[in-house]
Amino acid sequence: MDRQSLATFVSPYKCRPWMTSTGAAAPSGGGKGLKGIVAGGITGGIEICITYPTEYVKTQLQLDEKGANKRYNGIADCVKKTVQQRGFFGLYRGLSVLLYGSIPKSAARFGAFEYLRGHAVDANGQLSTAGKLLCGLGAGVCEAVLAVTPMETIKVKFINDQRSANPKFKGFAHGVGQIVKAEGISGVYKGLTPTILKQGSNQAIRFFVLESLKDLYKGDDHNKPVPKLLVGAFGAVAGAASVFGNTPLDVVKTRMQGLEASKYKNTADCAMKILKNEGVGAFYKGTVPRLGRVCLDVAITFMIYDSFMDLFNTVWK
Repeated sequence: MDRQSLATFVSPYKCRPWMTSTGAAAPSGGGKGLKGIVAGGITGGIEICITYPTEYVKTQLQLDEKGANKRYNGIADCVKKTVQQRGFFGLYRGLSVLLYGSIPKSAARFGAFEYLRGHAVDANGQLSTAGKLLCGLGAGVCEAVLAVTPMETIKVKFINDQRSANPKFKGFAHGVGQIVKAEGISGVYKGLTPTILKQGSNQAIRFFVLESLKDLYKGDDHNKPVPKLLVGAFGAVAGAASVFGNTPLDVVKTRMQGLEASKYKNTADCAMKILKNEGVGAFYKGTVPRLGRVCLDVAITFMIYDSFMDLFNTVWK
């Protein structure tokens, strides 16, 4: 390139300054997508160990049908009977399944969100309203396909198995082997459609609310740090919003993944049978325990995740 050309040359990054921090022009040492995967995986493992009992109770109540087969009269009764019959650690039945799945689930969610965010931010590094929703939606769909559907299907079948007089699953490996033997690989992908709908809407709502509250707190100073306790509070609000927004999808998903899923032709048939046989209220079964679990879950998750991302951004260049 001659001197005249050099004098008139305009760097493509001058009109697209965000490319200096994301994409091909980003500094070497790993992009935010990879950091999100690692930080998300660690976050998922820690979070599920704290919140699993509420997930267990929620699933039991959602599987509980009206009539002669009804077993529990609410949250306290479910906890009481479980502890009486199986001890305190009965509330952790199926934890190994969720633990094995929570790490890749959280890694997929945050890795996808950071990757999509890196391609959706404006020149100031900010996401638009649509960008927040779409990045959250993409993160939810990614985790649903890669981790949540098989993990949730196995978890629900394990908890459902415990409800029988003679449980047949003797552990994680044995249980998964029995499911695959009886139903094939597709047996661990039951309820894929409602899971995609649930996770996609879940994360779209959560990330939108969280990012919006962060932006509101920061005001015109986009670099203003948000205190971790406040991040937790924002996460709790985001979690509550997602619960009220998609609990019906969660109930349908749970029924589609239970051991009696064969009685439903598809997602729509499951929803129609629940509506016909149990009424509209059945779509909000387990809302209270789910609300408690999700608010705590999302608050803890975003606090831990933000802390690890701050650490990685300091030591991982």
